[in-house]
Amino acid sequence: MHGEHTGERSTDPASVIDVDELPDGLVVTDGDGHVLTVNRAAARLTGVTREQAAGRHLRDVFSFHDHDGRDWWKWLDTYGGLRTRTRQPELPLRTLGGQEMLVAARLVREPRRGGEVVRVVITLRDTGARARLERSRADLVSTVAHELRSPLTSVKGFTATLLAKWTRFTDDQKLVMLETVNADADRVTRLITELLDVSRIESGRLEIHRQVVDIPARISKVIAGRVAAGEPDDRFLLQVRGELPETWLDQDKIDQVLANLVENAVRHGRGTVTIVVEPSEWGVTVSVRDQGEGIPPELVTRVFRQFWRGNARRRGGTGLGLFIVKGLIEAHGGTISVQRGPEGGAEFRFMVPTGTPDFA
Repeated sequence: MHGEHTGERSTDPASVIDVDELPDGLVVTDGDGHVLTVNRAAARLTGVTREQAAGRHLRDVFSFHDHDGRDWWKWLDTYGGLRTRTRQPELPLRTLGGQEMLVAARLVREPRRGGEVVRVVITLRDTGARARLERSRADLVSTVAHELRSPLTSVKGFTATLLAKWTRFTDDQKLVMLETVNADADRVTRLITELLDVSRIESGRLEIHRQVVDIPARISKVIAGRVAAGEPDDRFLLQVRGELPETWLDQDKIDQVLANLVENAVRHGRGTVTIVVEPSEWGVTVSVRDQGEGIPPELVTRVFRQFWRGNARRRGGTGLGLFIVKGLIEAHGGTISVQRGPEGGAEFRFMVPTGTPDFA
């Protein structure tokens, strides 16, 4: 069979495809359903090897059924239906063991137009990735709905009250209401910005506009903003160690990274928030440390996922911040990690590479 793995390799790489190189599972049967070959991906998905399946009927080794319990091979009916039929669209099917996968089929006829079915080429795909994507999208919709409901309810309530009873309120009362409306509008704007960032990161459409960036100066600006918002000045400590090389970065996105990491340390940590900037072998390393409880080792792998919240007892935030931080750092060609800090809290450390970008 053309394309079947036989253990021999053609001298022309384009003439034969080794089915074990395919990313999806592949099972090929003759027209009666007897298995001719099973590739490595299909064996991994089903637990049935080529040697175990070869020569046996598909129903005896895989036994695919739909959600109503119908035998997929019998329903496929290779010799029934129109003689022009050549494919079966992808369907979610289950094995007798309860494993679910996406299955599609191609009916190979000879002659090609209207001939008898001589082979059935079946592709298998794990439903796990699709299920995770669907859950992620459902979580995103749920989070957006929840996060938008509160500020929009506030905006609607205060504006309706002001319009209906404007003359009954003092100027101070009006000012408080309008400040609340303004803060809630900013909250909605931040959420929309986060969602756009997530969309760009996931689709690979994040654009980086590089310029020379003074990282310690950007950190000082972030700290000044936190202090202006009411945090005590002695809550933050900036340390610059050694002579820093020139870095070409997207200033707005680095500001966003630094602001997210500092806010995360303030919200979830305790004590002094220490930011250390130092040169490294390939670039500049920035560490943001707090003196809180830290992150348990079993949760470290979840930190940069969407919707992760460090402390369930502390509310606020969408759980998208650290996911976005990781995407922004990686878009610069850098890396980020989290570990236990020297004083017991969490330490987020990221590295951005140095070097002048090629503008040609």
